[in-house]
Amino acid sequence: MIVAAAIEVFKEKGVHKVTISDIVKRAGIAQGTFYLYFSSKWTLMPAIAEEMVEKTLAMVNEEVEQQADYEQQLQQIIHAIFDVSRKYHDIQALMYAGLASTEHLKEWETVYAPLYDWLSEWITAVQTKGSIREDIKPEAISKLIIGLIESAAEQIYLYDTDKEAQAITQQEQVYEFIMHALKK
Repeated sequence: MIVAAAIEVFKEKGVHKVTISDIVKRAGIAQGTFYLYFSSKWTLMPAIAEEMVEKTLAMVNEEVEQQADYEQQLQQIIHAIFDVSRKYHDIQALMYAGLASTEHLKEWETVYAPLYDWLSEWITAVQTKGSIREDIKPEAISKLIIGLIESAAEQIYLYDTDKEAQAITQQEQVYEFIMHALKK
């Protein structure tokens, strides 16, 4: 409830102008209740990032067809992450601004761990089937792939959501790049 209220107020006023009073008023809670969970508005940023990771995982799980071959699944993964960036670009911009201006940026790896783990397991499964190179390390590659896909999506959507044709081209290029890196 607090995180959802904070996101709304941050979107309206901007991170720097929002006060705890604004957040608790929107959440309909007492200020003391806020402080049971967070010490400042800046400590909300990892919770917002966790919510975005959950949304990304949900979208990936929804989009990736289990019966599809790994090439189609990779396209589906890329599309899902682009879709999250398109739908939630305003929240992501808030999250990045908030995390970058605090000491919470160091929590990034922990927040993203579920997404990295999911992709690492997918890479391992594809490796086991013999479809991609065996010499890559799934844990490390998963972080690189997520970083590449998100960065490419953010180039399109973070500040301008009216570039759908560019997004399709960008997704295709990201797919080709990753496939080239993974092929035997």
